Amino acid sequence: MQYVHRVTRIRNAAYEYWFELLMAVLGIAGMLELIVGRDLPGAPAMSLSFSLPAVAILVAPLLARRRFPFAAPVGYWLIAAGLTYVNGLLIPFIGSLGVVGLASAFLLGNLRDERKAGIGLAVVVGSIVVVVANIPGTQSASDLVFIPLRFVVAWIAGYAMRERSQHAEAAEMRANLAEREREVAEERTRIARELHDIVAHAVSVMVLQVGAVRHKLPEALVEDKDALGRVEGAGRAALSEMRLLLGAMRRDGDSVDLTPQPGLDGLEALADDVGRAGLPVQLHFDGDRHPLPRAIELSSYRIVQEGLTNALKHAQATQADVTVRYRPNRVELEVRDDGKSAAASDGLGHGLVGIRERVKIYGGDMSAGPSPDGGFVLSAQLPVEHQVA
Repeated sequence: MQYVHRVTRIRNAAYEYWFELLMAVLGIAGMLELIVGRDLPGAPAMSLSFSLPAVAILVAPLLARRRFPFAAPVGYWLIAAGLTYVNGLLIPFIGSLGVVGLASAFLLGNLRDERKAGIGLAVVVGSIVVVVANIPGTQSASDLVFIPLRFVVAWIAGYAMRERSQHAEAAEMRANLAEREREVAEERTRIARELHDIVAHAVSVMVLQVGAVRHKLPEALVEDKDALGRVEGAGRAALSEMRLLLGAMRRDGDSVDLTPQPGLDGLEALADDVGRAGLPVQLHFDGDRHPLPRAIELSSYRIVQEGLTNALKHAQATQADVTVRYRPNRVELEVRDDGKSAAASDGLGHGLVGIRERVKIYGGDMSAGPSPDGGFVLSAQLPVEHQVA
């Protein structure tokens, strides 16, 4: 297993740092060219004790191109131009440096900063002209044009690749935004359905109570009975319109949920279900437990449910703690786990869309992010009115 793990790490590192490895290989190849061909015609007349370190210094800046995306390739070209004043044959003699030069020009064209990319093009053109001009012997005008042209083409290729990458990133951002908006819309529809059940139940009770009172009134109170009749009729009409609205929100194929809406009294069962799924959950209650409005009860349950689902599916957690704090004018919820949560830091990750929408509806507050002690913490608080539905 250790061997497989080591091989996997090496393979991942090679995949991530392939460019740096390629530059190092080309630099070593250039040194070998100097060693093998030092007696060939056209070889630079200089000692290996100088030329080998010079090649290493020339290629070295490109190994830091991740940290210095502009300075690294510019450094390569400036060093290359400077070396030609020491010996004009050193750079042209090493064939592998031509590939390194093309890669450096490509990197400069690929820069996101337009101004730096333009400066990079000027550095490439100026440096390669110096390199060509310092080659011993008479250089034709065509050499001063066509040799630099290939490096200009490499810069243009980098620039075109950058434009394509930017367009792809913009398209991906638009797709992510559309997906996020779709998730928000679906969550709002789900919340609206749940609130419909709560409000419809309350209105039904009101209509039944009004009807019962109306039937018990004596015949002498005709005006009062008529007024209560109009109230009862308005309530029944409101219920009918709410059913129509709910039908409009329900998509084809959606089933009608006939189970009772859960509340905070269902957290024990929820914790047991999550525990059987592989994530042990500890429940903690702080403060005097008192009845809450039904909508707050439901939203509190859903918030805890989403937090535990996120920890179970995406955080690789081994333990979760749920704390419910009852306060006179609010209820506070906290879901804490010991995992490496994959939720996005902007609070719009897995499951957090629904939590944010619920908290927004009731004018509450929420936060989600890594804990200083490790793990991930989701906290929310919902204001509670004194009248309990």
